Amino acid sequence: MPRDSVFDHDEETAGESEARLASVFDTAADGMVVINDRGLVLAFNKACERLFGFEAAELLGCNVSRIMPDEYAAVHDHYLNNYLETGVKKIIGIGREVQGRHKDGTVFPIELSVGEASTPVGRQFIGILRDLRPRKQIEDRLSKTQAQLLHVTRISALDEMGAAIAHELNQPLTAVLLYLQTVSRKARSDDTLDPFILDVIGKAVREAERASEIIQRMRQLVEKKAPERQMVDVAELVRNCLEMAELGSGDGSSFLHSELEDDLPLLPADPVQIRQILINLLRNAREAVADLPVREVTLSVGRNEDKLEFRVQDNGPGVPDELVEGLFRAFTGVKEKGVGLGLAISRSIAQNHGGDLKLEEAPKGCGASFLLTLPVDPPNDGALQSRTEQTTDDHLGEE
Repeated sequence: MPRDSVFDHDEETAGESEARLASVFDTAADGMVVINDRGLVLAFNKACERLFGFEAAELLGCNVSRIMPDEYAAVHDHYLNNYLETGVKKIIGIGREVQGRHKDGTVFPIELSVGEASTPVGRQFIGILRDLRPRKQIEDRLSKTQAQLLHVTRISALDEMGAAIAHELNQPLTAVLLYLQTVSRKARSDDTLDPFILDVIGKAVREAERASEIIQRMRQLVEKKAPERQMVDVAELVRNCLEMAELGSGDGSSFLHSELEDDLPLLPADPVQIRQILINLLRNAREAVADLPVREVTLSVGRNEDKLEFRVQDNGPGVPDELVEGLFRAFTGVKEKGVGLGLAISRSIAQNHGGDLKLEEAPKGCGASFLLTLPVDPPNDGALQSRTEQTTDDHLGEE
């Protein structure tokens, strides 16, 4: 073969190899950056451009520290010089998690592996970089989901335990009430007994009756009974909800108040389910104002054409803007206690009654206002329970 042909062949082979290498370099899914022994960028592939927001031309010949956060950039050259002088490896040949900095200043986690090569122009180092944000998001979501599942398991257990406790407490409480009623009847037939004692016995009877009513309502809330529409007295419903919402508050005086229009009609609804909505709203409002020097929570009820409007307002800090969009989706609550199901299920119940539940707009820092609307004339449905369960499942399915 002629000598010139050999040279041409070698040049063509070298050109093909460089083209293949450049193709692999730029089509790689992971970021690849090559630097020399002074830390200057020699090559910066397309994946790196997408990852860091820099064009390769902006970084070629510049120190690689430009894609590092300040704390990494300040020590990178020192680490590189130390390795060149001592040969002690701290990252070369060892993949580990570090942080990178985007062109816009965003700092994010990356997985970095570094290799070394000797070339005719000196020692070079190639870094393989992988964005860890997608993996971190999945890990974070998995962790939250596991915590939510644990909460749901506890809630399910508490449902069963709550019903059992309410049942067990109801028996001795009923006996106490019967004993007090017997003593009261006996005492009232004795004309010589001090009126003060009669008054105290009467108060004890009323408190025992009240405790019995509370336990019955607790049983209704935790038992999975089929929903039943009834003609509900709104004033009585509101009074019961305020009492239940105040349980366990530990406050000396109540700051939960009600405002009712006159001549409100009876409400055709499932009293247990509507009570569940209002108690949830009231307790949320109570927590929102717990740390304020002046606390105000008001449940107001009025009629608007063919609907009743139940409005729960507080003077707390309000709902943060970033939470408004997902407020009624399951498992999106941010409270330390609870699983974020309350508002999702409450809206489901309201909609299955032909109404709705929404957060009203309010000036920032002026508290929160939730509006529950329910029709005075109920929709003709004979499958309230199945539809409530289906809507709840749909809310859970969104997650």
